[in-house]
Amino acid sequence: MRTELIDPVATEGRPGAPDHRFARWPVLSITGLVAALHLAFSASGQHWIDEVYMLAAGRFHLDWGFADQPPLVPLLAAAMDLLAPGSLLVLRLPAVLATAAAVVVTALIARELGADRRAQVLASGAAATGLWVSTVGHWLTPYTVEPLLWLLITLVLVRWIRLHRAGRDDDRLLLLLGVVVGITVQAKFQVLLLCAVLLAGVALFGPRALLRRPALWGGAGIALLIALPTLLWQAFHGWPQLAMGAVVAGESSLLSGGRAGTAASQLVYAGLAGLFLLSYGLWRLLRSAELRSYRFFGIAFVFLYVFFVATAGRPYYLIGLYGIAMAAGAVGLQRRREAVRARGRTPRLSWTAWPAYALSIALAGSSIVASGGLTSLFGAMNDQRIIAETISTYRQLPAQQRSDLGLVVENYISAATIEVGARGTEVPPVHSPHRGYGYFGPPAEHVDSVLYVGKDPSRLREHFAEVRLVREATTSYWLCTGREGPWSSIWPELRFL
Repeated sequence: MRTELIDPVATEGRPGAPDHRFARWPVLSITGLVAALHLAFSASGQHWIDEVYMLAAGRFHLDWGFADQPPLVPLLAAAMDLLAPGSLLVLRLPAVLATAAAVVVTALIARELGADRRAQVLASGAAATGLWVSTVGHWLTPYTVEPLLWLLITLVLVRWIRLHRAGRDDDRLLLLLGVVVGITVQAKFQVLLLCAVLLAGVALFGPRALLRRPALWGGAGIALLIALPTLLWQAFHGWPQLAMGAVVAGESSLLSGGRAGTAASQLVYAGLAGLFLLSYGLWRLLRSAELRSYRFFGIAFVFLYVFFVATAGRPYYLIGLYGIAMAAGAVGLQRRREAVRARGRTPRLSWTAWPAYALSIALAGSSIVASGGLTSLFGAMNDQRIIAETISTYRQLPAQQRSDLGLVVENYISAATIEVGARGTEVPPVHSPHRGYGYFGPPAEHVDSVLYVGKDPSRLREHFAEVRLVREATTSYWLCTGREGPWSSIWPELRFL
């Protein structure tokens, strides 16, 4: 890797170098503030619902893949928990670093497009004040790590294209692209769709010279090699990830207000300043002659926006493409400013950016503060009640009955909550037929009775001679005895996504 990939300032004045110096201190100051704020909110509160699932999957069930996601984030969660068991602050460090790094990468993308220091600051400020990233930026989840990886893919592609236009084909960037794509597949599978759309856009709108570079296909081979373990896991388990599309669509009305909510949220999540830069930048990507070589990014943005709305996907799926549009928008404002000054005038409306950014910062700050309330309302460890109730319910059962008793939990969030919270106690291994837990396996064959944690035990009644309620608290607790049939045949019938 050349020095210019590491130190943007060092390339100033070299052939093929960006037009402007990297706005190091302003951008890094914004980045540091973002990191400090998210770090401050990392140490308190409770696990977010997806966060506790990442921790449980990585700490107790680490594998080459999972039914509903790749293994990278569970692996990170397990590593952080090994360093400092039970520490929210340490657990969330990778998320905070990814959120802060996204600010820097957005500024670098803008610089590659020709942004001066002021435009780089505008782009990085917009990236720092997005509403979605402000809310979730300190939770260790796949959708916190994925945007940075999409931004890195964008940066490498934009840089290769700029160098190609300057007569320098640095194909090592395309090999690096393969590494980043492979790692991203290990975080979330949506990147495969992104790559397909980007390739189609390049084939239709250019630069087609990219497709003729052997290094691009060599990079694709590297990406496949890195992603192969989790792809093989999916293949060996019947590709459960493909069934998750219907699950996500079914949850859309509840989580994001259906297709209309997804359509609005994909834009609102950019924040106030971000939405303006994104909209203007998208228009420039599609129309500007200066950005013609990058037009395929605009096409990809529009296609994926429509696709995620049509399929009722999660609104945050598109976050990783915000950066290129914001960067293009910042460069567009710079071009307008330069054109006005070229006519000997002083830009009249440039002062309006700063009040807009001040309001955007206020909204982003409110989102960070609100994230603590979200974990209190929907967090996985609500007052530790479900953990304490499960432990006490188990202890109240006769000792002879506990010797061959299993613990089965209705849904994966409650299962992860109990498994993480009850570790170190005498509670037996936690099982659940739901989502990824269903693929962690059933209880041991010697387990003839189970304590079922959940409201609806109807599916277990078909496989146990007796199912009776033993406690009604935060949730219901049922004792299921007289197992009828082996777990190897029962579990596939119970398992669901």
